[in-house]
Formats: sequence, C-alpha cells, structure tokens
Amino acid sequence: MSISMLKITPHLVFNDQAEEAAQFYVSVFKNSAILNKTYYTKKGGAFASTVRTVRFHLDGQELIAVNGGPSFTFSDGVSLYVNCETQEEIDELWEKLSAGGIKERCGWLRDRYGVYWQINPMISWEMVNDPDPEKAQRVMDAIDGMTKIEIETLKHAYVGSEKNGQL
Repeated sequence: MSISMLKITPHLVFNDQAEEAAQFYVSVFKNSAILNKTYYTKKGGAFASTVRTVRFHLDGQELIAVNGGPSFTFSDGVSLYVNCETQEEIDELWEKLSAGGIKERCGWLRDRYGVYWQINPMISWEMVNDPDPEKAQRVMDAIDGMTKIEIETLKHAYVGSEKNGQL
C-alpha cells in the first residue's frame, strides 16, 4: 500500500479584499510571495477585470485568497496557527498582524481583514504535552492568563517558579 502526501491549501474568501490581504500577509512573513492572480472575465458582470483569486505562500505554506462577495465571513472556528521559534518572532508577528485588528486571549488575534490567527511558540506544545500533568497544567494556566504569549513566562510556569507575579 502506498501513502500519498496530501497537500492542503487554505482557501480564504474575502468580500473584495483578497489582493490587499494577500499583499499584506506577504509583507508580514519572511520568505513569502504572491504566486499568481486570476481575474473575473466579462461573465463576472460588475466584477469584470477585477481580481478573483490570489495564490500566495507564507514561508512555504501556500494559501489562496478569493474575492467572493459579502456573503462570506471569517470566524474563530478556523484559525491560522503559526509556530514561532523565538519571542522576537512572536512579538513581530503579533504586532504586525494585530495592527488594525483585535488582540484576544491565549495567543489569538483577529487581523484587520477578519482572519483569525494563533501566534504561539513551538516549545509550548512540548510543555503542555509533558508527561507530568502538573507541569502541563501550570503552562496551560499561564497561557490562559495571557494575551500575547511570552516564552519566559511559560518557562517559569513549567518549572513552577514565579515571574512578574505569575506562576
């Protein structure tokens, strides 16, 4: 039996901001680019000659943005999860993506286009899945008390020491 590698590409449907959003995302993430665009044809009526889809990648992860009209909206039921290696990465992405949007709890934010993101350190997965349930719970409790995730606070919670009055 052979196993094929399935490629899943998120498809984000905007009212009429697909190109603007894709350009913004490409400016935020390193090693990113617009790959191609398609346009509505004459059959598109009032939309003729306007951008229909934008295919782009964010540091190797391909996405497609489409202008689909006002009947589509985003919700926190689906988010784009970004694993960061450093606090500097978290800080930079957090500030850029949340500008004009809404900062939420536990590393979540909604950007200016309504897309939901989770900006988290890779190390958090190791910590919350630690075989020691007390360590894992302390880290989960620390995450629950944060807006933007702070790696040092997670490390202190993991070992059970205080930092800035937080466990």
